[in-house]
Amino acid sequence: MNTPARRDGTPDRRKRGTQPERGGSGRNAGARDARSAQRGSTPRGAQQEGGGAHRGASSASGQRHGAQSAPIGKKKPKPQRQVAQPTLLSNAKPARRQHVEPADGAAHPKLPWGEGERLQKVLAKAGVASRRAAEEMIAQGRVEVDGLIVREQGLRIDPQNAVVRVDGTRVMVREELVHVALNKPKGWQSTMSDDLGRPCVGDIVAERIAAGQRLFHVGRLDADTEGLLLLTNDGDLAHRLMHPSFEVSKTYLATVNGEVNRAVTKRLKEGVELEDGPARVDSFQVLELGEGRSLVKLVLHEGRKHIVRRLLDAVGHPVTRLVRTNIGPVALGDQRPGTLRVLGRDEVGKLYEAVSL
Repeated sequence: MNTPARRDGTPDRRKRGTQPERGGSGRNAGARDARSAQRGSTPRGAQQEGGGAHRGASSASGQRHGAQSAPIGKKKPKPQRQVAQPTLLSNAKPARRQHVEPADGAAHPKLPWGEGERLQKVLAKAGVASRRAAEEMIAQGRVEVDGLIVREQGLRIDPQNAVVRVDGTRVMVREELVHVALNKPKGWQSTMSDDLGRPCVGDIVAERIAAGQRLFHVGRLDADTEGLLLLTNDGDLAHRLMHPSFEVSKTYLATVNGEVNRAVTKRLKEGVELEDGPARVDSFQVLELGEGRSLVKLVLHEGRKHIVRRLLDAVGHPVTRLVRTNIGPVALGDQRPGTLRVLGRDEVGKLYEAVSL
């Protein structure tokens, strides 16, 4: 068989009807196709037809390696990186009795324009914080109005009727309300006036009464008992604090005759039968013993007349001195006898909370 010659006269040894692949022989092209399929790119040899590796071989090789070739001439898009969103932390202090907002996100009802007073101004006037600090409290969800958490700035409320709480504690925003603590001296009557001319509580608050304030004393202390007496012009609060169903505790320090033993403590806690029914203390503690006397501390929520003296008389330890030191969350502290002290915001809030107002 004659070998055809090139133009320059040299023999042409290529086989007719066959064109070699650019990238080399068909055997090597199949391996390249497999490697290319694993990389997710198109082999160069698959772009030409003719001898060497065909598209079918390249596709079959790619399928055997679990990959598909990308469209010719196009690069496979790279997956976009997911950027995690930063977690927002809130330093707002949760309210102790914070109410849950309605599921439909209903806002607090608004008053007609021009009526009421802005919430942050009301909080500032009540001594809670400055207006700017009050706005931050509102934004943090620490303020409730009538049981709903308020986050809207500039909400107008009716200070006379709205129930406002900050961190779950009631805030009294009505300017005309008065709450004071009196350390009643021994020998003074727990009345606003006395027909016999004896010194009474009314003498101590005479200036307030003359200014138009109508004050109620919360409970009574007999003339020989000294200590804490609350005065307020909120009749509903005074009534609830005195009513036994609300079980507001009162704490007393009593100096009694004789040395109190454990049997007396047990008896007082279990209950003592008095002429008007059984009575018992909530807690009882002996503080000092000596020289035929005892100093004891007792807590009870009953308000019957002379209840402490009658209880201790019944167990054989008559009282020689009696001082009331606490009414619920309010403490007498080091307040001097015969003086008045305006209750703080926290004390007032806790008093209302104790009687569910």
